[in-house]
Amino acid sequence: MKKLKIADLGVAIYVLAAFVMLIVPISSTLLDICLALNISVAFLILFVSMFSKEVLEMSYYPTILLFTTIFRISLNVSSTKLILTTGQPGNVVTTFGGFVGGGNLVVGIIVFIILILVQFIVINKGSERVAEVTARFTLDAMPGKQMAIDADLNTGAITDEEAKERRDKIQREASFFGSMDGAVKYVKGDAVAGLIITVINVVGGIVMGVMRGESVNSALSTYTILTIGDGLVSQIPSLLISLSTGILVTKGSGSADFGHVLVGQLFGIPKALYFVGGTIALLGVVTPLETFIFLAFGAAFIVAGRVMQGTIETATIEQETETEEQEAQEIRQPENVTSLLSVDPIELEFGYGIIPLANVSQGGDLLDRVVMIRRQIALELGTVVPIIRLRDNIQLNPNQYIIKIKGIQVSEGEILFDHYMAMNPGYVEDEITGIPTFEPSFHLPAVWIMESQRERAESLGYTVVDPPSIIATHLTEIIRQHIAQLLTRQDVSSLIDNLRETNPSVVEELYPKLLSLGEIQKILQNLLKEGVSIRDLLTVFETLADYGSTTRDTDILTEYVRQALKPAISAKYFPQNETTSVVTLDPRLEQEIMGSVKQTEQGAYLTLDPERTKAIISSSGNELKKLDNLGKPQIIITSPIVRMYYKRLTEEYFKDLIVVSYNEIESNVELQSVGMVTA
Repeated sequence: MKKLKIADLGVAIYVLAAFVMLIVPISSTLLDICLALNISVAFLILFVSMFSKEVLEMSYYPTILLFTTIFRISLNVSSTKLILTTGQPGNVVTTFGGFVGGGNLVVGIIVFIILILVQFIVINKGSERVAEVTARFTLDAMPGKQMAIDADLNTGAITDEEAKERRDKIQREASFFGSMDGAVKYVKGDAVAGLIITVINVVGGIVMGVMRGESVNSALSTYTILTIGDGLVSQIPSLLISLSTGILVTKGSGSADFGHVLVGQLFGIPKALYFVGGTIALLGVVTPLETFIFLAFGAAFIVAGRVMQGTIETATIEQETETEEQEAQEIRQPENVTSLLSVDPIELEFGYGIIPLANVSQGGDLLDRVVMIRRQIALELGTVVPIIRLRDNIQLNPNQYIIKIKGIQVSEGEILFDHYMAMNPGYVEDEITGIPTFEPSFHLPAVWIMESQRERAESLGYTVVDPPSIIATHLTEIIRQHIAQLLTRQDVSSLIDNLRETNPSVVEELYPKLLSLGEIQKILQNLLKEGVSIRDLLTVFETLADYGSTTRDTDILTEYVRQALKPAISAKYFPQNETTSVVTLDPRLEQEIMGSVKQTEQGAYLTLDPERTKAIISSSGNELKKLDNLGKPQIIITSPIVRMYYKRLTEEYFKDLIVVSYNEIESNVELQSVGMVTA
């Protein structure tokens, strides 16, 4: 903290000194000190720019540029005051005017003009253009980089922390290059200001000399040399900083040591060095050029090429040796089986024919769709889907893919990469030719068609989908079916922490006083298993807090929560202003089911006779066929106390059956019973 305060003080004094010199005259000795400091800072900026491995190591370069520019201009003003008032601007200005210009007025002017031209036309102009283009391309590339980070995060290639670091770096790069685009104007303006100040100093010096009684020639000689010295002593640091700016913006966003990479790229190909050496030596022999000099340079390039070739061969041998030693070391080391024990929650494996769909460089957007799946499930069910691992599997058929949940294959599918799947919604009469198949998510009949047939199929009324959409839809349905078993205690703990930030009182009342983490997990899993969203976690927790003191039976508490979520459940299954066809349960059958319930410490279970169970399932199937014939979803309405037991009884036989109690239906819903499950 102490060093930080000293640094802050130093920067403040540096900036304050610039403004003081603009107003208060300073002595020639103090001016010499400030000019020496200005040159030192310019060299420091140049070498730091050269040897920085990343441009973000100088993320405050635009600010540095602003400070050095105002300090340099203030020195120009101070030196101008001394030149015009005393004619003695100090040792540094006098030395630059006499030494660099060789004591010759014309030489000094020419050298000064050359420096201005090099800085303004060559370095500044190029740096300005590079900074502008780099800023534009950096901003244009941001969305693609963000999507690449999301894709790596979803495939498990990077962690959340690494993803955050990458996003921060992208933001800092965009901010840096955007700032550099404007900061280059400081350097350009500084060069123009230096030229204008020099012209003013020459004219003003002649006028002041004549006013003091000097001749025009004497005043021209004296003040012009001093002015040229002043211009050189300010323009040389300005040139160094312009060069630093050019180095920094042309580095791009690479991470490398400037000198090492530059030499490696320039002298890294021995064949090129041989050709250069031979060409230079030939020019020295067959032309009137100085033979000794050109032969010496030619030989130097040939020797450098031979040395570089030997270096490359040695590095190759060392790399092969290191690789062999590493392989041998890995063979000798005991196998680390700990990494093999982890199981990915969700895996999507595919054959090599499907790889282009997941390859961003080939135009594949499967990774982006995986991101959207996780977002869609979060909005729909209120829980976070674990990382979905995507990997190719050469053991699969080229067009095949499989979906695994916790390492176990639960579903598979097959697609044709360059085809589209066309499905008949039920009202299309004209058939379209194609390869017969089945849609993998819902096992509906479909045909594979060529891209040239797509427009005609859509005009006939077919639903046409592309291969990535087929895989994404299939994966989404599988996740919905297994989302309950994917909800871990750690996920529940994260949900509790999120709710605690906004509603700490209800969390403190419920957990861990009334229910444990495992019991809350079980209740949330019960809800997700039947497709009930837990996004309204506040209502869930408030209901559990209300009834948690009377019972800790997770099944009963689940029913209380479902009744509290009546608006959401009712809106999901019973559209407004429509009459919904349903099947009801015979009250006598409900009494029979309740009479067979046995309560134990581990929970309740049914003791129905197998024949009675078979009869109930058969009757349920017959009634549900009526809904199927009408094209309606399978919904059975029961009394609240029976709902969970009937659902448990039938869930193995009817996967898509929706069992809702009367207490979960809004009063304004219109129902029509098309059948009754009897005993």
